[in-house]
Amino acid sequence: MERIIMHIDVNNAFLSWTAIELLNNGCKYDIRKSYAVIGGDPKARKGIVLAKSMAAKKQGIVTAETLYSAKKKCPVLRVYQPNYKFYQEMSHKMFEMLYEYTSDIEIASIDECYLDYTGIKNRYGEALEFAKIIQKRIYDELGFTVNVGIANNKLCAKMASDFEKPYKIHTLFDNEIKTKMWPLKVGDLFGVGKKTAEKLNKISIKTIGDLANCSFEQLNKYFKNQAKYLIEIANGIDDSLVISCPPDPKGIGNEITLPKDITSKDEVFKSLDILSKQVSARLKKQNKYTLTVTVVLKDNLFKRSSHQKKLVNAIRNSEDILNVAKELYIEMKYDKPIRLIGIRLNNLIDTASHQVSIFDDMKKMEVENSLEKTVDFLKDKYGLEIIKNFDNK
Repeated sequence: MERIIMHIDVNNAFLSWTAIELLNNGCKYDIRKSYAVIGGDPKARKGIVLAKSMAAKKQGIVTAETLYSAKKKCPVLRVYQPNYKFYQEMSHKMFEMLYEYTSDIEIASIDECYLDYTGIKNRYGEALEFAKIIQKRIYDELGFTVNVGIANNKLCAKMASDFEKPYKIHTLFDNEIKTKMWPLKVGDLFGVGKKTAEKLNKISIKTIGDLANCSFEQLNKYFKNQAKYLIEIANGIDDSLVISCPPDPKGIGNEITLPKDITSKDEVFKSLDILSKQVSARLKKQNKYTLTVTVVLKDNLFKRSSHQKKLVNAIRNSEDILNVAKELYIEMKYDKPIRLIGIRLNNLIDTASHQVSIFDDMKKMEVENSLEKTVDFLKDKYGLEIIKNFDNK
């Protein structure tokens, strides 16, 4: 059966949700139609533009510029503080609405998700008509607009939803890749960051089509292990599944808001190490194991992204959680400055099953489990620092 995947993305989420909150509280006008921006708190971090109205955009205001610079361009500009609690509420309402149709939904960030339409097509009809229903219902009941991209995989669905905004529906099926995607700039390809695009441009690869038709041997000289991946995504090849995991109120999660933005892998891994120890300790106190690990990242523009993995064998040791978290971070290919990192554990169970192979040393596993329990006891009684030297050996 041919897969049908949708990518649903809120149009200008922070500005739209702030407008709704203000209207609900008696505001006489819709800030989406005025000279307005959502700006970070300049007292806590550098004040920058997080989102902008169309009117503000026409004045030359761009996302990530300083509020000071934006006000110079538009003296009548109004700045509104973000309300992340309200944003979470609006996000939750949208996802709950989508869960009424199917549980095959992967939440990519606070304002976007993938929906696998394959299994429910017979119930709701053609994908395009279903997308129109979703769009209208979200607007009528929640008050904001979304874009919907429809394709045969997640990559192309994401690309389609970005073609033209706002309040649009686009398709990018396999037979449309050459005509709709290949003419675009290579930097527009989802998965190609700014630095990679610059490097590709230097070797005369300007469009997605140029990259799609590049030979592996040619690209391997410059990108090595990444070459195969780049050629595949330029050809619209993506076999990744929609990993559905409805929000679990009983899940365990910890987040760190960093004192400064970070970009290096080593710095990210240090934070993941701290978080793994924290969530592992909480798991053990509840005497639980996890079957799903999610890594959450928020960039310096407050855009939230996440990536998760469902496990065959349940885990709860900090080292196991850290290894999965590192793997997820690498798979995300994240190239933006990071201001927040989090780990969330879902699908919690009471017992752990282990699929034994002929290569498993069961005696060694028993010893390691016994040692882990002893270390946890000492940490719980005397604090995390008591085992610091032991952990670093």
